[in-house]
Amino acid sequence: MRALLRPTLTALSVACLISAASVASSSAVFAQAKQQTAPAQQAAPAQPPALKQIALTDKQIEGVLAAQKDMDAITEKLPDNTAPDQKVMAQLDGVAKKHGFASYDDYNNVVDNVSLVLGGIDPATKKYVGTEAVIKAQIAQLQADKKMAAKDKKEALDELNEALKTPAPAIENKANIDLVGKYYDKLIAALGDDQN
Repeated sequence: MRALLRPTLTALSVACLISAASVASSSAVFAQAKQQTAPAQQAAPAQPPALKQIALTDKQIEGVLAAQKDMDAITEKLPDNTAPDQKVMAQLDGVAKKHGFASYDDYNNVVDNVSLVLGGIDPATKKYVGTEAVIKAQIAQLQADKKMAAKDKKEALDELNEALKTPAPAIENKANIDLVGKYYDKLIAALGDDQN
């Protein structure tokens, strides 16, 4: 869930890629925890749950921004590729409730909806252009980068090309675009740091 690309990418590229990729991966670690507690699900391949799209509110986005520091403090202690235990899940639930969410799942659904929109915002213009256009722009930027190590560039390009193969769902609540755009800089600062 943490490192998507090497630190040699520009902050702009990383922030944009993070927002595009986080739709598919923001809850993957926590989805693993649920799968480990349900034996019937262990046999099925691990796939992120389908995104439940909701109409976002200012209060929800402000809650995400307020909760992020506390959430990071908990998730940063988790070893990579390890599902959180019940104690950690209870802590995450507590932070979510403290910041106005019904549960950690409710908080996570809001983050996923925010990330869906962020993934389609062009960081240069801060206008919504769609995830595919953002990823293609990142690919072009990486291909033009002469300073990045060849191995790192190949890994980053592979990840971006893979992301193109799995298009993000269409945004059902068009008002979310304007609302997320209003908080764009704060969201990238808060959620972007979580993914690096």
